[in-house]
Amino acid sequence: MEKISLKNELKNLVSHPEKHSYLIAVSGGADSMVLASLFRDFSAEIQNPEFRIHVAHINYRLRGKDSDLDRKTVQDFCEKNHIPFHLYEVSEKDTKPENSIQLWARELRYDFFRKIKEREQLDFLVTAHHLNDQLETFIINLSKASGIKGLSGIPANDNQILRPLLNITKDEIYQFAEENRIAFREDLSNKKSDYLRNKIRNEIVPKLLETNDHFLDNFKRSLYYLNQTKDFAEKQIQDIENKLTVFNPDHKILSKEKLDLESDFVKFEILKKYGFDQENEIAKIFKAENGSSFFSKEYQLTISRGELIFISLTPKPEVRKEIILAENIDRNEALFSINLQGYIEDIDGINNNFSWDFDAEKIQFPVYLRKQQDGDEIYPSGFSGKKKVSKFFRDEKLSILARQKIWILCDNSNSVLGVIPLRQDRRYAKSEKTKRILKIFNEK
Repeated sequence: MEKISLKNELKNLVSHPEKHSYLIAVSGGADSMVLASLFRDFSAEIQNPEFRIHVAHINYRLRGKDSDLDRKTVQDFCEKNHIPFHLYEVSEKDTKPENSIQLWARELRYDFFRKIKEREQLDFLVTAHHLNDQLETFIINLSKASGIKGLSGIPANDNQILRPLLNITKDEIYQFAEENRIAFREDLSNKKSDYLRNKIRNEIVPKLLETNDHFLDNFKRSLYYLNQTKDFAEKQIQDIENKLTVFNPDHKILSKEKLDLESDFVKFEILKKYGFDQENEIAKIFKAENGSSFFSKEYQLTISRGELIFISLTPKPEVRKEIILAENIDRNEALFSINLQGYIEDIDGINNNFSWDFDAEKIQFPVYLRKQQDGDEIYPSGFSGKKKVSKFFRDEKLSILARQKIWILCDNSNSVLGVIPLRQDRRYAKSEKTKRILKIFNEK
């Protein structure tokens, strides 16, 4: 066979691969030992001090003496070739779960890799996934109805993790190891069909390969076409999402009615980006009434007036809860003015310009801005009686997002002087008897 060209494979993943540093995950099997050997040879070829390689190995101690021999194979290789070697050996403190051993092992090793990569300041983690792994993953995702993204396979460059052997078959790796006398260890537990991936590897894939001598080559081309289709679909879906966006300075807001007219595929792909990826949940979202909320790990989705409002649950820097506008005013002045420009946020569909005159003698200073509180009441100018501010919001048909942007103007008695920028409280408004005026306004 032709020599596997690591240089060419890396060039397809990163620019100037000779100028980066790499942490190679090596188990001791043929795949990862070939990968480590390719990096060793590449290092000797380019002679670039910027190119650094380290090796990381996990000894899970799941296979007794065999696990120790795996570790020795990797460690001997690193010592012989003067490659920094990082070892994590599982101990009693690493409690093994009764179920999901594979998930536990994966989380353990990637946490170890991350720590080594950060400590040694290495650019990329490199794993030895190959074309047969791609096929197994494709079949697993096919069984899970994972959509086009799942069927597009394992990414070759994802979140600083490189997989340069994805176009190489398992047989080619074995042949390369034999021709180049690369020592490796066989994990005989992989021959057992006790896990889904092993069952697919040992029972299903061999049957597929028997159907066509060029099955893996054709599968590789199919993956290429699927990835191009995925990229095209993602662009089209992003264009649709942009057109459906109603207002987006702080939170993402989409038109529920317009999105509901799109195909189930488009709905799923858009909502999946915010963590809503269960078909039954998506159906509930479009049947939900105003005020209903749904939660994913990262977002709260609220239904409001025909809109889908996505609010990030990631903690944000705390904003000021109160803004003092005036501690007091000079009693010798007949007019004291405060411009709120810079405090008032734009609210879609609402005119932010206003000018209110208050009788300063009726106000207990200081005067300040705050957000709505339970029990707030206002005697709105132009109306008789009083209203709860929460009811005032409903009567004004304000969206949930708009309510979050509204400021309440108060004095030291916590009385509501106005709901900015919508309505002044008439109890404190200027009258014919007013001698000293406090003017609150917003002008650009």
